[in-house]
Amino acid sequence: LARNFPRRNRLISGIARGVVIVEASPRSGSLITARMAMEQGREVFAVPGSAVDPRARGTNHLIRQGAILTESAEDVFQALNEAERTPLKEREPIDLKGVSIGAPAPDEVEEARGTIEKILSPTPSLVDEIIRNCQFSPPRCVLGAPGIGVGGPSRTSPGQSSFTHKESTLIQSP
Repeated sequence: LARNFPRRNRLISGIARGVVIVEASPRSGSLITARMAMEQGREVFAVPGSAVDPRARGTNHLIRQGAILTESAEDVFQALNEAERTPLKEREPIDLKGVSIGAPAPDEVEEARGTIEKILSPTPSLVDEIIRNCQFSPPRCVLGAPGIGVGGPSRTSPGQSSFTHKESTLIQSP
């Protein structure tokens, strides 16, 4: 929903070290993200565009206001002091000793399944609601979903589906 964009933009700019604006008309939501990034002390990068293209007016304005002119990813890496980053193939392998990467324990699956069954009803529930109500992490919640007498996916709108009990359906949130 459009009303969620400002909050989402603030989150995106807040967790990022910088934002790259590639194309933005004067009233673009990307400019809101850029403004929020500036307010939060983040780097703002802008890709220049043609002076006669209305889709480039926002990015060209950002550059005039002090955004970092960006023509390649290397411009971003240099500005973020990552130009000397180590290539993946040269990095030390991560030690995974003691990390469980096998199948989940059967009792974990049963616990998740039981909790989800209690939450489901004939009224469809969004996946996000199920996760919030059972208070499991999304991966653990997914563990319990198979085999609980749930019907196939039922699209209620683009990007969403829902679960109900027995004649149920899993709802995927965007």
